[in-house]
Amino acid sequence: MSPMSFPIPDDMAESLSRLARDTGHSESFLVLQAMREYLQRESWQIEEIKDSLRELKAGNVASAEEVSALWKKWGNSAN
Repeated sequence: MSPMSFPIPDDMAESLSRLARDTGHSESFLVLQAMREYLQRESWQIEEIKDSLRELKAGNVASAEEVSALWKKWGNSAN
């Protein structure tokens, strides 16, 4: 593992300490868990955006008529 050191606001440090105490986990464990979840979520979102841009560049998009037909099928109004 690579060590990191950075300042955090006092209120966050207090919340982290309280959560560590209440859950029986170390502060390091909680920070690593939060970072892991954040990185997974952000990576997923970036990959979805990249996939969408590839589809757009390939011309794989719905026409206005196709979108309107789907709205009508679902009982919504496109206007």
